[in-house]
Amino acid sequence: MSSNLQPGPTIDDRHSVHEASQPIGRLQQRALRLKCPACGRAPIFRGWFAMYDACQACGRRFNRDAGYLLGSIYFNYGVTALLVTIMYFAMFFGDVLTDMQRLIILTTFGILFPMWFFRYARALWIAFDEHWDPWPNESELRQMQRETQHTP
Repeated sequence: MSSNLQPGPTIDDRHSVHEASQPIGRLQQRALRLKCPACGRAPIFRGWFAMYDACQACGRRFNRDAGYLLGSIYFNYGVTALLVTIMYFAMFFGDVLTDMQRLIILTTFGILFPMWFFRYARALWIAFDEHWDPWPNESELRQMQRETQHTP
């Protein structure tokens, strides 16, 4: 399978490009398209739940450290809870469904929606982080430099 993506820039180029944070709106748009928040060119996911380790175009690591992606749970939970609450009150005041029907619909939604929204929650978390802590930060840059010095 061939790709039209060019090899990523060098370590020094990455640091100069991502030193300043990008506008949050641009990052959110890229996240909602499930593209790399840093460059917007390559996909984040290679399957429904499987992520690439890094962007194929710019090299940005998607899982920066152990526990890094746990923040996406907050996005997923927050959006799910907000939608369930809105739907509950809309159904309650609409007075069309019985209590049991509302319970079944909202329970089903509360189980299925987070599984569908999983990828978007992760992409939004990565975009949020890219805005506040652009990749690579100083410690990541030092680590990448050490890795390139140790490889022949």
